[in-house]
Amino acid sequence: MVNLPKLQPYVLRFCTYLSPVGTLVIGEDDAGITLIEFSDETTEYPVPENSRYLESAAEQLREYFAGNRKEFDLPLSLHGTDFQKLVWDALRQIPYGSYASYQDIAIAVGNRNSTRAVGMANNRNPVVIVIPCHRVIGKDGSLTGYGGGLDKKKYLLNLEGIGYKE
Repeated sequence: MVNLPKLQPYVLRFCTYLSPVGTLVIGEDDAGITLIEFSDETTEYPVPENSRYLESAAEQLREYFAGNRKEFDLPLSLHGTDFQKLVWDALRQIPYGSYASYQDIAIAVGNRNSTRAVGMANNRNPVVIVIPCHRVIGKDGSLTGYGGGLDKKKYLLNLEGIGYKE
């Protein structure tokens, strides 16, 4: 039985990438990558022949997990509210090997009182890892929730040399 996440209508083509933190579903439309999310699926779905961006996304993820890529160079086609896109852009400004708090992101988007809204936008990030929502922690330095699970968040932070042990 296939256990893919419900693909949004804007995902025209997809593949899966079996990463060290589990299966990632990668989706694209004609403008760029629209989706990278965790899945329980264990079957590998190859890149379709008519894909424009999926092979590059999978290759850049391979390089990232091998420790050879610190920044992604992919066209993104993001679907969300203006506020969500503002937060996702702020997340992309957090450098590899660094982290920020939800309050830091709220300040970066111009409203220090919007930490809950930042958390919700972070939770709705459609392109995990490339938009590094795993680099966001609590104001007190605690590891906070992560859609893929805290074990995956710890793995990604440790991969980037942060050495988060909580």
